Amino acid sequence: MRSRLSLPAAAAALTLTVTGCGALTEDDAAAPDSRTIAVGLYPLEYVASRVAGDGFGVENLTAPGAEPHDAELGIGQTADVANAALLVYVGGLQPGVDEAAEETAEGRLLDVAEVVDLVPFAESDHDEDEHAEDEDHDHGEEDPHFWHDPLRMAEVGDAVAEQLAEIDPDNAADYRANAETLRADLEALDREFAEALAGCEVTTVVTNHDAFGYLAKYGLHLESINGISPNSEPTPAALADLADLIEEEGVTTVFSETLVSPDVAETLARDAGVETGVLDTVEGLSDETSGEDYLSLMRQNLTALREANRC
Repeated sequence: MRSRLSLPAAAAALTLTVTGCGALTEDDAAAPDSRTIAVGLYPLEYVASRVAGDGFGVENLTAPGAEPHDAELGIGQTADVANAALLVYVGGLQPGVDEAAEETAEGRLLDVAEVVDLVPFAESDHDEDEHAEDEDHDHGEEDPHFWHDPLRMAEVGDAVAEQLAEIDPDNAADYRANAETLRADLEALDREFAEALAGCEVTTVVTNHDAFGYLAKYGLHLESINGISPNSEPTPAALADLADLIEEEGVTTVFSETLVSPDVAETLARDAGVETGVLDTVEGLSDETSGEDYLSLMRQNLTALREANRC
């Protein structure tokens, strides 16, 4: 059996299953002896680690340096899901993790797509059909990259704390206190972004793929080369439209990203006569960023945006 608790305040009804040994309640089924949390990708690892403290270990199902959208779970990761007291994931972002949540997880499930208020992918100024053919490219879908909004990350922290409080009530106060400390850090980061990006000379940002849409709350207009899929190939027409946009809006920089090839972004920048830069999607750590964390990577992105947009 499995407890699917997607909302932090969800009250689960007890479900009885008749077995050879008697009745099994939902709480019994939620891996009561497990002291691990499995997470789909790095932003969730950061939140879970901060909230759990020393109470639980955290297992990231996406390997360091891997692109998480297409992560496939091996035997080890599947075992991590099965043995976890809690699986935290973004429903619809990682099909392999969605499948494991449905078929493998024995503990509680926290789908943060049902906790935070996801927004739809923004419509691009250049035509949708000018992107490469890609079955994942659909501007009508909700944007799962919520972690570029620190306040939404804080909501996830609160939800994780409530789940852990139910799993381990003896230490509930610690988990809630950790979530409060995390929220304070994230609210401070949100203020930094709002203040630093106020009054930018340039407000348009061109990125490799549509992973930074939540930065629009700070007055930025995001345009992507590849749409939703980070590894798709744009059509010549799409690149030409972006080159025109760069000239019209006075864009100074085309941003590639970590974890995927910068080739297309560098080609567009060269053709448009502008600089290149790097924005970290904060989807995962690599060898180069192994010493960083969510807060430091977001601040690096903020520095890059301020410089590029003359803020």
